[in-house]
Amino acid sequence: MTTDDSPTPKFRRRAEHRPDELLDAALALFVEKGYAHTSVAQIARTAGVSKGAVYLYFPSKQAILEGLVKRAVRPVSTAALTLLRGHPGNTRAALSGFLHQLAERLADPKTTSVPRLVLREAAAAPEIAEMYRREILAPTLPVLADMIRQGIASGEVRPVDPELTIRSLMGPIIAHLLLAEVFGVQPAAGLSLPALIDNHLDILFHGLLVPPELPRDA
Repeated sequence: MTTDDSPTPKFRRRAEHRPDELLDAALALFVEKGYAHTSVAQIARTAGVSKGAVYLYFPSKQAILEGLVKRAVRPVSTAALTLLRGHPGNTRAALSGFLHQLAERLADPKTTSVPRLVLREAAAAPEIAEMYRREILAPTLPVLADMIRQGIASGEVRPVDPELTIRSLMGPIIAHLLLAEVFGVQPAAGLSLPALIDNHLDILFHGLLVPPELPRDA
């Protein structure tokens, strides 16, 4: 008979962790087979449970994908928004911190696998793109645009189009993942987001061309 201070029964401990087990199984299958070619039955078999048990936690395969996004990527977005709001009046510090934090968190394979999966599967499954837009992009992009507007208002940032600027800022990261996931093209040094971020910020803050040599005093 179980007392209040006795260990939690195995089946109860397992039930508490089962959503994560199902998400881990789904992510492995989505990466290996693709979202469209993975069934709920396959996810259940990989996780070692019945198909009916999956539906106790996730009513559909799309709900499983949403669970992956909420587990892996939403915390990244939330932390980034907190960081951006914590640097009022310092666009450079906010932007640098945001991108470096993004790279650090995406270094976790479980985290970076989700946006890579979205990039790979969104064209064939529009519901994936819509879900990612709703959960991640919709709350994040306006804050980034407001940061640029505040920088313009304070005189720190040149008068640029905030929305187009955000696309220019985030574009290299998306292209980096897209080239690797869709076209199989990786830099010689490997798919290193921190290295990409450092290179991107260097060009962003200092430009691409070497400044012309200043004229020497006669």
